[in-house]
Amino acid sequence: MPRYAAFLRGVSPMNASMPELTQAFERAGFTAVKTVLSSGNVVFDARRSSAAALQRAVEAAMRERLGTAFLAIVRPVDLLQALLASDPYRPYRIGADAKRIVTFLRETPTTTVTLPIERDGARLLAIRGGEVLGAYLPTPKGPVFMTLIERTFGKEVTTRTWDTVARVARVARA
Repeated sequence: MPRYAAFLRGVSPMNASMPELTQAFERAGFTAVKTVLSSGNVVFDARRSSAAALQRAVEAAMRERLGTAFLAIVRPVDLLQALLASDPYRPYRIGADAKRIVTFLRETPTTTVTLPIERDGARLLAIRGGEVLGAYLPTPKGPVFMTLIERTFGKEVTTRTWDTVARVARVARA
């Protein structure tokens, strides 16, 4: 059975219990469910299906169990592992102090976006399928990278650090 990862937008320990989130997925019929960190990352097994169908099922399960639904973006774990193995940041000059991020798009952009785009130390570098690769330097101005991402791609996205994506892929393999 294929393994998937759901990246949920806006989840934190303050607004979602990881055990309840796990139960929501299990009650929806998903198996081998594991949450990763406490920031809305869930790995699970499901019958092969489209990302859109799985996203709808995940959101319905959360609505039923939690009384609310967070935007869900689902990717096959194989895709995450291939992305990680491809070393996509190699062509870019990313300083050691920069945070590498991956923004997961709910839908493929319908307009052409010319990258790279930079603002206040935040850079959107490339689009690989439904993922946007970026990097930023922490700044006293706050999360300028999120403003840049949302202005460019809208709010039906969720962003994770490169390290979090790697951790999700490791947990999914375990």
